[in-house]
Amino acid sequence: MGATQLCRGETWRALLLVFCLWGLISVSSAARLGTSRQKFEVRKHLNRLNKPAVKSIQSPDGDIIDCVHISNQPAFDHPFLKDHKIQMRPNFHPEGLFEENKLSEGPKERTNPINQLWHANGKCPEDTIPIRRTKEDDVLRASSVKRYGRKKHKSFAKPRSAQPDLINQSGHQHAIAYVEGDKYYGAKATINVWEPRIQQPNEFSLSQLWILGGSFGEDLNSIEAGWQVSPDLYGDNNTRLFTYWTSDAYQATGCYNLLCSGFIQVNSQIAMGASISPVSSLRNSQYDISILIWKDPKEGHWWMQFGNDYVLGYWPSFLFSYLADSASMIEWGGEVVNSEPNGQHTSTQMGSGRFPEEGFGKASYFRNIHVVDSSNNLKAPKGLGTFTEQSNCYDVQTGSNGDWGHYFYYGGPGKNSNCP
Repeated sequence: MGATQLCRGETWRALLLVFCLWGLISVSSAARLGTSRQKFEVRKHLNRLNKPAVKSIQSPDGDIIDCVHISNQPAFDHPFLKDHKIQMRPNFHPEGLFEENKLSEGPKERTNPINQLWHANGKCPEDTIPIRRTKEDDVLRASSVKRYGRKKHKSFAKPRSAQPDLINQSGHQHAIAYVEGDKYYGAKATINVWEPRIQQPNEFSLSQLWILGGSFGEDLNSIEAGWQVSPDLYGDNNTRLFTYWTSDAYQATGCYNLLCSGFIQVNSQIAMGASISPVSSLRNSQYDISILIWKDPKEGHWWMQFGNDYVLGYWPSFLFSYLADSASMIEWGGEVVNSEPNGQHTSTQMGSGRFPEEGFGKASYFRNIHVVDSSNNLKAPKGLGTFTEQSNCYDVQTGSNGDWGHYFYYGGPGKNSNCP
């Protein structure tokens, strides 16, 4: 009897071992299947994004810039753009732009011209546009293939209904100047360029202008451009030129740069998402970039210009609902992600990482800020407001003078003794 029980015990143990091994094999197979499915999705997405190149340029920072024929760019994957005739230049620039450029070239404090790093190793031929090649690692860093190249939902600054010094629940924090209460057809600013320190790889720091239409609910329209440091998006801590758009409050539409169909680029010299160089340093040379976004009164498209010489391209008006007509709010300033590592405020810097009161050479600035009115004129902003969720972490201070027109200093270090 004891021998029979022993045999049964051995049989059960053997069966249990088989079941365990089978379970492990199943889990391992499922994981492999999941990984191979993910890799397939990533490769499919890369094939969609990385168009055939006429020429490729290796940038000193490790980027590859593909010179893609203008008619093969990602914008034309959009079903509404299949038969679109590319508009190579805007019908109208805003009135007063060229006078403004002359004025803003020589402020009292000396600032310097700026470039993109890849220019050191070549340029793209005419009839092509430079596109930063997306690598497998870039996509794998995203939470999913679908979310790659997109901001998180509810990452906007909402000055109207927010109370001062309330932490933004989405983890995004801002220090901005803004105007509202009119119809706006564009905005311009010259933005001081820095390389802020980022504490966590999933955080970012950017300085940009926002062209906004609609409510701050599910239907917000936004066009954005400026510079950013985003290890998650680019895999490094370089300062990069970027654009963004959405027509549904960052939910399903829009993306950074050319990472989806939408923006139509016409310029062969400037690459969205590419590193800009040099950057400013404390008590040393200061560098800034000028960005202008405006609505062409004839076609209705939203155009973007970088510096005085580079008209980059346009967002077709059909991408938007509210912005198909006009913007109801303009914002300029900084934004960071505060993921609260270890339950404390992040030490990710905004701007230069210094507070506004430190002034030129230490604090970051926006100068010569303008809006475009319904007559396509560049105008000084009326009733400029400011907003920050926690002024002891990041702050903003406005001013005006003859050389810089309307300007403001902004930014901060994040975590400090007054911002624990």
